[in-house]
Amino acid sequence: MVTWPDGVDLITLEEVSSTMVEAANRAPSLTKPTWIMARRQTAARGRRGRTWQNPEGNLAATLVFKPDASPQEAALRAFTASLALYSALAERVSAEELALKWPNDVLLSGRKIAGILLESAGTTGRIDWLAIGIGVNVTTCPEADADASFAPVSLADIGCHDSADALLTRLAHHMELWETTLVTQGFAPVRAAWLARAAKIGEAITARTTHDEFSGIFEKIDETGQLVLSTPKGQVVVPAGDVFF
Repeated sequence: MVTWPDGVDLITLEEVSSTMVEAANRAPSLTKPTWIMARRQTAARGRRGRTWQNPEGNLAATLVFKPDASPQEAALRAFTASLALYSALAERVSAEELALKWPNDVLLSGRKIAGILLESAGTTGRIDWLAIGIGVNVTTCPEADADASFAPVSLADIGCHDSADALLTRLAHHMELWETTLVTQGFAPVRAAWLARAAKIGEAITARTTHDEFSGIFEKIDETGQLVLSTPKGQVVVPAGDVFF
């Protein structure tokens, strides 16, 4: 049975505007890695300021901690978080049904089961703290967003009856393992593990950035976590964006 990791705190709140906002407010005074979990969020958000629907019963939690890292190094935690979430979910559903979508979503049977959001603050060149927000559809599937690239799905939709608390305990355990891997071994093993679980590797996808759209074969992610596409005009490297299949 997975137990809560030593040296990691947990704060459970009934209602907040957003666990990411709560993490930012509390970060300066925290002395150890801390998960902040909320039963309800009134103003949850996803990447690029999008609204994140969080019906009660689903997992809404943010890990805030203080790695010795540059902003670029901190951004690699999107991959460790994806892997940790994949591992936590794979204890309850078939791993064959799970896949990781660049840059930070988890798919279940081709639909979105979870999303990850990273935010940090710090001085030039180094960060003071990093917050990793995670939302998982555990009991309820939110209404499909017309702008979403993938339809949502919940664990309950496939007959998996889990709880947000149990899932968070498994997730915290796997997050600690992958963070240790990144710190002690570097990004190479994290990158290899992520690619082994990536959705549509070697297939045609489309990546949209704020200003451009690129279509090509999903070749890999590079040593800095950027998406690499093989297109008719040559290799294209995408540092950030949304992926469509």
